[in-house]
Amino acid sequence: MNSAESIRISDDAALVVIDVQNAWNDQDYFPPRNNPAAEDNMARLIDTWQAAGRPVVFVRHDSPKPDSPLRPGQQGNDLQDFVQERRGKGSGPELLVTKTVNSAFLGTPDLGRWLDEAGIRQLVVIGIMTNWCVETTARMGGNLGYDVIVPMDATYTFDAVGPDGESLTADELFRATATNLHAAGFARIAPTAALVERG
Repeated sequence: MNSAESIRISDDAALVVIDVQNAWNDQDYFPPRNNPAAEDNMARLIDTWQAAGRPVVFVRHDSPKPDSPLRPGQQGNDLQDFVQERRGKGSGPELLVTKTVNSAFLGTPDLGRWLDEAGIRQLVVIGIMTNWCVETTARMGGNLGYDVIVPMDATYTFDAVGPDGESLTADELFRATATNLHAAGFARIAPTAALVERG
């Protein structure tokens, strides 16, 4: 992983908060998760960004699947309370993006256009799920030329079954995402504490 000491946070770096919605708390629908400290770290980062007047982007997944708890009109689609209560609290720019796929860059309104019009070139990506929408957004951001930072401890994911029927734990998938993003140069990895200290 990258040395957090080498990471500088731009004054206009955008915090992108991915899919922190009620549905993920449904233990009957989703398998076991990891990183129980994720929500506290997400909240710390949102507070830090808002206090500094930096831009914050909230992303909501509006699933088109009829059986998904993330579909619009369901309570599971709503942002979790600790996120919803922070919306509109900062002095900096704020955006809500809705999407039906993994990448926040393929949502409405156009995230890339919004960032580019504001001259924003650095992103800090947090939220749910680590190896799905967080990783996909970070990869696409890196490919589009943004300086992407992912504080892994402000994300979490769930156990999953592969095509061979074998399961990987949430922690294994979590480590794989960190390795993928770091090794391929899509994003830099840093702990929440380091980013808060630089806030």
